[in-house]
Parts: sequence; structure tokens; C-alpha cells
Amino acid sequence: MPLNDGYSYREVLKPAQLSGPQTLTAQTLTVLAHLSRRYPHSSQAEWQARLASGEVTLAGRPATGPEALLPGQELVWNRPPWSEPEVPLHFEVAHDDPALLAVIKPAGLPTLPGGGFLNHTLLHLVRQQAPEARPLHRLGRGTSGLVLFARTRQAASLLSCDWREHEVHKTYLALAAGTAGQSTYEVLVPIGPVPHPRLGTVYAASPEGKPSHSVARVLEQRADSVLFSVDILTGRPHQIRIHLASIGHPLLGDPLYAPGGLPRAELPGLPGDGGYLLHASRLEFTHPITGLRTELHAPAPHALAAGGLSSFPF
Repeated sequence: MPLNDGYSYREVLKPAQLSGPQTLTAQTLTVLAHLSRRYPHSSQAEWQARLASGEVTLAGRPATGPEALLPGQELVWNRPPWSEPEVPLHFEVAHDDPALLAVIKPAGLPTLPGGGFLNHTLLHLVRQQAPEARPLHRLGRGTSGLVLFARTRQAASLLSCDWREHEVHKTYLALAAGTAGQSTYEVLVPIGPVPHPRLGTVYAASPEGKPSHSVARVLEQRADSVLFSVDILTGRPHQIRIHLASIGHPLLGDPLYAPGGLPRAELPGLPGDGGYLLHASRLEFTHPITGLRTELHAPAPHALAAGGLSSFPF
């Protein structure tokens, strides 16, 4: 499998990063301790090996591990090229004009770099065709559907403001477990970080979380699942997965969320593995150049297409 080009992870150290329960003063936190704490995906021994091979610099000089950190210094991990997991490396164009580009992402392809993905991302693929494109939002790796990119600073600024003011409307299709008891659910369960024995913290239903609002409408009842159309009026992490689980309808095949909207203690796989069916099917927004209300659609995958099987008593 071909290697990517590698990547330099850069950070300018802030005072808040250099203090905590494990350190007495900023001067007592070393490069090795900071890397091990900030990037727990690797052990201290693995970080020491990277330091020994010259992958890390502090203030422009090679770091070996025991150096004391100071606010304002630049710490860089020059990660060597690596093989990325195989994912679908394609997308479809749903809309293209001088200000905006909308594409349809396949399930399994990450939107942005992270978690071991760099070139195998939607952003990398899109920028091969439109280097100026800036993503205005993101979809989870397991989610398919519409992703909107701005092609100019003006378009990015105007649409980002509309997003904050909830002027952009998004509709998803979701296949969830169970039997629906009503035709429409308005879900207001707050979402926030909660502790998890394996993941540390993860977003889930939480009384201390941020206000969250979804409206789920039943499109079709199947033998062991429900096809929902879901409008999200806020944009919290994993909102649809959490909200449908909170009303007793977790996404079919979701490895993370159980009925009630809390994460499973024992995970059948990694949280990013996917296995569920969630599709961003519709985007409605005011075009930043024309001022016209614009509506885009992404055709539903076959498994999320309603087939007229509904048989509700309501």
C-alpha cells in the first residue's frame, strides 16, 4: 500500500497546557511528559522512540525528551509517511459554481484529516480538483451525503454566519432499531462529554450538556427497524445518533450508542468503525452571492430508500 507524504503536527505552547495535576510548575513539564499526556494514543516508550529518531523539534531544535517546556515555544512532531487504512476514495459533485462546491461523500470516507487519515479524506480529494475549497461543516466517517465547501472567503464568511444563526437547514435519513410508537419525535436531550472506561470521554446524552434539538419523522416501519427523516436544529457532535438512541431507537449497527443515548461500556469495535446507515440527504441555505434560497439533495442509498412498507396505527 503506498505511503502518504507524512505530516508535521505543530503547536505553540500555552500556559494552560503546561500546568495540571501532574505538574507543579511550567518548568517541570518535559517534552516527553507533554507528548505522552497530549497524545495518549501512543505510550511513553513509543514517544521516546520517536524522540530518539529525531522526529520532534522544540523551538526549531531537535528534542530528546527531558527538555523543560515554556509558554510560546513551538513544538513540532514531524510524523514520517505512513500507510492509511483503505476507504472509498471517490465523491460525486452535487453543485458547483464560482462561490460554492457541494459534493456527496460516501460512507467510510473521513471528511477531514485525523485519526490516522490524511490523504484518504474528502478534503484531500476535493482539493485535488478545487485547491481553494474550504469545508463549511463535516460529516462523521460513517455518514454519507452532502458536504458543502466555500470557494471564496466571502462565501465562507457569509455561510458560516448563517450556520451560527441556524439559517442553514439539514435533513438526514437514518435507519434505526425498534418499532416506532408515534409518527414524529421532537428530541431536546442535552448533549455533552461523559466519561467512558475505554475512550476517556465521549459525547452522549448528558443533563450537563448543551441544549440540542432534533425532529425525527417516521418514513417507514420495517420488520426490525425504522426509517427516519431527521431535521437537526443544532449541530452537536453525533447528534442524530445520540438523539435517536435517547428515544429508544439507536441506529441499526451503531457500535457506540445504546438505547438511552449513552455509550456502550463494551464496544464491539472502534467508535469510528461505522456499520450504521446515516445519510445527509438535504441542505437548504441562502446562496451567498445570488441571495436566493437554495436547496440541494443527495439521492438516498438503496438501503435508505423508502419502499412503501409503512403500516402505522397513527
